[in-house]
Amino acid sequence: MRAIHWLSGLALLTVALHAQAAVGQQVYPAKGQSPGQQASDESQCGAWATEQSGFDPAHPPVPATATNAPVTGSGARVRGAAAGATVGAIGGNDVGNAAAKGAVVGGVVRRNRNRMAASQQNQANAQQVQGMEHSYRMARKSCLEGRGYTVN
Repeated sequence: MRAIHWLSGLALLTVALHAQAAVGQQVYPAKGQSPGQQASDESQCGAWATEQSGFDPAHPPVPATATNAPVTGSGARVRGAAAGATVGAIGGNDVGNAAAKGAVVGGVVRRNRNRMAASQQNQANAQQVQGMEHSYRMARKSCLEGRGYTVN
């Protein structure tokens, strides 16, 4: 029976150390708590923090990544071709050649806008995950401090 108690304490300590490493918090037993008690408290506070924040350091969410939307079917090339044809006609140049160049430029502009939008969405997704992790750390810290630990 004593071996089972020791093994369960070791398992709790392992989970607590993993969670601590994942969130980067150091916990000091300010009231002289035993290592077994500290492991139990850290495990319970970690579970509570996960419930409060929706963030689990053992299974952190991977931020969704936005992909660039294809340029096909967009009006950007049509508008670019029209602008190119207009410029070609005004300048007395080959309208077809100017329209083709305008279509390429319009497609490039649209592609760049798509890339920018995807990049901004990826940053927003990453910030959301970071916010959840921060909420987890704060909830875990509050719980542990309430149990007499110093958390940094």
